[in-house]
Amino acid sequence: MSSSLPSGPLTRGLESSTVSHAFGLVSPLLRRWWPAAAAVIGGSVVVDALGHVLHLPLTAAGIGAAGLLVVCSRRRVPGLSRSTGATDGAGWLQRLDRLLQQFDALEAEQAGQLAGHLPAASAALARRSRLEQLKAQSRHEGLQLAVVGEVPAEGPWRSALAATLQGSASLTLHWSRPLPAATGDWHWPEPFAGSDLLLYCLKPPLMASDLRWLQALPAGQPLWILLQLSPGMDSLQAERELLAQVPAERSLQLISLPAGQPLEPVLQPLATLLARERAGLRRQCRERCLADQHRLWQAELETLRRARLGMLQQRTQWIVAAAVVAAPLPSLDLLVLAVANGLMVKEMARLWDSPWSAEQLQATVQELARACLALGVVEWTGQALAGVVKWHGATWLLGSTVQALSAAYLTRVIGRAMADTLARSVGVAEPDLERIRREAPLLVSQAAESERLDWSAFVQQGRRWLADQAAAGALNPAAISAATSAAASTPAG
Repeated sequence: MSSSLPSGPLTRGLESSTVSHAFGLVSPLLRRWWPAAAAVIGGSVVVDALGHVLHLPLTAAGIGAAGLLVVCSRRRVPGLSRSTGATDGAGWLQRLDRLLQQFDALEAEQAGQLAGHLPAASAALARRSRLEQLKAQSRHEGLQLAVVGEVPAEGPWRSALAATLQGSASLTLHWSRPLPAATGDWHWPEPFAGSDLLLYCLKPPLMASDLRWLQALPAGQPLWILLQLSPGMDSLQAERELLAQVPAERSLQLISLPAGQPLEPVLQPLATLLARERAGLRRQCRERCLADQHRLWQAELETLRRARLGMLQQRTQWIVAAAVVAAPLPSLDLLVLAVANGLMVKEMARLWDSPWSAEQLQATVQELARACLALGVVEWTGQALAGVVKWHGATWLLGSTVQALSAAYLTRVIGRAMADTLARSVGVAEPDLERIRREAPLLVSQAAESERLDWSAFVQQGRRWLADQAAAGALNPAAISAATSAAASTPAG
């Protein structure tokens, strides 16, 4: 809950207004060892394996072409410029409209899968109401000024302030009561957060609560501090002490009001600024409020996407694992992983509403896959999973199961790294491969570390998957029987 900071009406009836994957995982290896002609044959074998595992009528010729694409698509997509789009008021409104469409699409799918969709509908109505409010504020041309802090309650003082700042342009003054000295949420509510400029009235010394409120001001909101001095207080000393305590990144203008001095001359610089910079303040505030709302909704939308990503990873990783076990040739395992993860990446592009083409997505995944190989994620995963397979006596001799579980885990790492890349590139029409190449090691290491934190859960899932596959005979009953006999005849220790 936000702090309650009620505003009072302007005594002069001033107008109201608003301010101013893994496709690339296979490429480095296959590029060296496989000629282009062998890709068609390999692709055909892979499709046949996937068809048996997924029970789909896949044609070998069709996937053979896919295999050729995976192996032979070596043409680089050059680093392309970012398309940031318009950042004026109209541009931000278009972005917010687009976010609402993405919310609707994701929540519609969720409502069809899960119960309890009424809260989502309520949230959608609240978002649309907020957007309409922002649009209405954007159309208004008057200025809004928030006067907060130690604001004298005397009518003459407030009248003098209003008369000095009024000028020829329409102006709305929002008065606050004394700010709470303690609150559970140091958050500026409307209309203060959406004002074109904030005038903070202070009496030295600066209190800790005042400092917290100043720190909580929205970034970019113009701030003026009116320092109300006590009798005998030195203005220069008081100003130096205040500036030494206010955060250095907070830009502000400081004016002092000595005791007994009239208010009008002190406020004249602020009145001049409001008259001269009215259009600029209005535009700056409008764009700031829209950008803040965009960041808020973008974070909320990202939470929904990550929840969907978890389900997508869960489904894809075991499809990949089963396909690796079913592949008749060990050298095709990485090709199976690339084809299956390619389907996941395509779904992720839809989830993040990415306009990138299949070729651009492939080039991005290639950079992440190279980082995986360079950082040794593949080697670590294989070594860590070797002990997991031994826990299941019927499969501990099957090397393909280690590769299968490793492929499943790498699917999670690649998926998370790709999700981070797509999240950073929201609104970018084309990938900047040079930037992605620089950031890939960090993205992959962060993804691997995040997935490693959930290692025990993955191990438990892997054990259940191994048991299910063995029960279904998917791990080759003959091999399982041989492995069981060998395990029984092996001396302990």
